[in-house]
Amino acid sequence: MKPAKITVLGSGIMGHGIAQVSAVAGHDVVLRDIKQEFLDKAQEKIRWSLDKMASKAKMTKSDADSAYARIRTETDLGASLADAEMVIEAVPEIMDLKRKVYAELDEQTRGRDMIFASNTSTLPITEIAEGLARPKKFIGIHFFNPPQLMKLVEVIPGAQTDGDVLNYTIEYVRSVGKEPVLCARDVPGFIVNRLFIPLVHEACYAMESAGLTKEAVDSAVRFRMGFPMGIFELADFTGIDVIHKATIEMHSRDDGVIRPHPTIEKLYNEKRLGQKSGEGFYPYSEQKYERVELSEELAATCDPVRLSAVLINNVAWLVENGVADIGTIEHAAKLGLGMKKPILEIMRESGRDALVRKLEELSAESAFYAPNPAISGLS
Repeated sequence: MKPAKITVLGSGIMGHGIAQVSAVAGHDVVLRDIKQEFLDKAQEKIRWSLDKMASKAKMTKSDADSAYARIRTETDLGASLADAEMVIEAVPEIMDLKRKVYAELDEQTRGRDMIFASNTSTLPITEIAEGLARPKKFIGIHFFNPPQLMKLVEVIPGAQTDGDVLNYTIEYVRSVGKEPVLCARDVPGFIVNRLFIPLVHEACYAMESAGLTKEAVDSAVRFRMGFPMGIFELADFTGIDVIHKATIEMHSRDDGVIRPHPTIEKLYNEKRLGQKSGEGFYPYSEQKYERVELSEELAATCDPVRLSAVLINNVAWLVENGVADIGTIEHAAKLGLGMKKPILEIMRESGRDALVRKLEELSAESAFYAPNPAISGLS
């Protein structure tokens, strides 16, 4: 892909990260926000990140300086869009705010052939596009945090997205050194969050029903299911506020995707948001990330069959509904969740029939657990 002119709206963690990876790849970037002080902070973080990469010999000092010089900041929306070929919106995950932004974009770009891409982790692409003058030019592009390090980018076309827009977006993702994964249908949670968010809630139910400790559940998730850390650890690292917001957005659109456990809302209301606040499921000192003490001995005390069953059931749902094939899902889980063990291996270790039996047993508690028929075809 030849260097393009990219405008990134929003200079927060995701916005300035997307601006940085775009500039490193040779694209000219305008980073826009509503206040210059926000942009100044973003520039400081970008400069720090580029200098750190240069100090670790991941790029030369000259290349770092050139990338930084390719990023221009702007507070005026019209000026930020002057030469843009693609606009990547990275404002907070609030539907009304995103719609307001796109109404302004429509007003500012009438008659121009420009792609609008929303960096959203849960909000439906087709729903955001409602009311847009050019929904065919709109697409979802879900970078993972932090964009500078995470390789996965989910690409989600809406109901009206043009094929050429999809192809251009995939080409852009590859140009910035990331691996695009196509989410072929615009469903709540896309691929990775469709797997991850329900598991956080299910871990709460599993701990509660079996009288286990958090550490025992997390040890089983890490050592027996092949996650890079425990599910509660991962929730704290991600942010309980992020989990809570995603839960609301996904569950409100499909109440079959998650069985919400009250613990998540309780932690959110108590402002125990995980690593960022100093406490979530676990306490942290000086808001610094620390690993929880987990062990294979603790893992042996917790059978993760309940969590494995819910994971496999959601995988089957994604396959059955044409969101992605099993290979794509495995790839997304490896890159987005850091899973070291293939999902199908988890299924084989527990036994397909045992997982279905567990789901049938749990169905007495809630219809959420009804086994998906596509489980039988997973291979």
